[in-house]
Amino acid sequence: MPRFRNQVLSRRAFLAYASASAAGLTLPRSLSQVAHAADIKEVRLRAAPGLTQLVSDPSSQTPIWGYNGLVPGPELRVRQGARLRVIVENGLDEETTVHWHGIRLPNAMDGVPYLTQRPIGVGENFAYEFDAVDAGTFWYHPHQRSFEQVGRGLYGSLIVEEPKPIQTDRDVTWMLDDWRLTNSAAISDDFSNGHDVSHNGRVGNTVTINGHVPDTFAVQPGERIRLRLVNAANARIFGLDFQDHEPVVIALDGQPVTPHAPDGGLVVLGPAMRADVVLDMVGKPGGRTSVIDRFYQELEYRLINLAYGSTPLRDRVPDWPLALPANPLPEPDLRTARRHEVVFNGGMMGGMVMAEMGGSMGSDGSSGMMGGMSSMMGMMRPGNVWFINGVAAEGHIMDPILTLERDQSCVLAMTNATAWHHPIHLHGHSFRVVSRNGQPTTHREWQDTVLMAPRERVEIAFVADNPGDWMFHCHILEHQAAGMTGVIRAA
Repeated sequence: MPRFRNQVLSRRAFLAYASASAAGLTLPRSLSQVAHAADIKEVRLRAAPGLTQLVSDPSSQTPIWGYNGLVPGPELRVRQGARLRVIVENGLDEETTVHWHGIRLPNAMDGVPYLTQRPIGVGENFAYEFDAVDAGTFWYHPHQRSFEQVGRGLYGSLIVEEPKPIQTDRDVTWMLDDWRLTNSAAISDDFSNGHDVSHNGRVGNTVTINGHVPDTFAVQPGERIRLRLVNAANARIFGLDFQDHEPVVIALDGQPVTPHAPDGGLVVLGPAMRADVVLDMVGKPGGRTSVIDRFYQELEYRLINLAYGSTPLRDRVPDWPLALPANPLPEPDLRTARRHEVVFNGGMMGGMVMAEMGGSMGSDGSSGMMGGMSSMMGMMRPGNVWFINGVAAEGHIMDPILTLERDQSCVLAMTNATAWHHPIHLHGHSFRVVSRNGQPTTHREWQDTVLMAPRERVEIAFVADNPGDWMFHCHILEHQAAGMTGVIRAA
């Protein structure tokens, strides 16, 4: 059974941490002009054990870990350009941190233990402070033993509002999660289950929206809703079918995108991914429409019912604009970008997939990977489970797998040489997804977490404008803890 090691703070890492801390709240040059920080919002979060009612039986209380006693934790909302100060108190019996997922912020505030900060000790406090430079849907969660701390309920949403939001009738957040519960509604303790680690991660048996098993969501005929979807699950991938409704995707991972219908009609979210969709309620008064999760073939289930009231809000779909204003992201120059090959490998059937792909790589620019794949297979050691370029994070993760020149445009040509999906997340930056399997993407969407299917090749592009050592990892939390983790340095 894999053992998830705590990272060791090396002397070099400590010096890097101290340097980052001394830099304090310094922003990248490309961000400093847009974050005025005239408005400071201060909140307090206490991570601690608690009880909540996840399932519909009111007599069944589930012991959880939550922020301020809640699952999810408090939704934090600030205006774009404001400064957020969050004082985190650790009421757990172990160390913790808070990572602000998708937020472009100074490295010292990123919340990665032993890389950007010392973990918050038992009974200690830590103050995170940063400017909300990008509007969008983000979230927060621990990066210390995240496979268990997130799995027990430590997460919440962070919404950065546009100065002039698009017009809708309601702005609603759904934090999607799944839980592995016992018959008594307790969380199963098998967080280091070897099968989960080597396969597709810890998929639970109970799905919740905002911390409760959902039944109905009340809507009005003619209503327009901005629905912010956040996947907070350890490993479950959602593929939501709104059936006779037609969701329009307006943002992915917090970043605006050309409004469009989702591919295949399904809103697909890997762990940590977000999507803002606009839903027009076109059903009849008193009617019901089920939202179905169809991602896993032959395992479809009803997530929730949209329950219509009796009084229409309006007679027709409003013609209000849907496009969101762009965030101040530096545009990568693909002509001058430096390219780097990244291969994700390992897991159950990993050797077979790598051998298969290494023998079939063709003339799409990846033929040079054949020898590299063979070398990686020789490097794998018993006990390692998941790898980036043949190396599993082990003991500590301070040595960067890539060092990028400051403000340089970069392309990461990533290959998923495994039998499983991987949502790949880069801290401190957003990137454009420019191609899949050699074909340009339709929307060249900005994301911070990209879902890669088995054997898929994806190219992402970004400007390395945010200095520091940044985590780069699979956000299936069991995969991350068992080796599919690295560091990319922007120097």
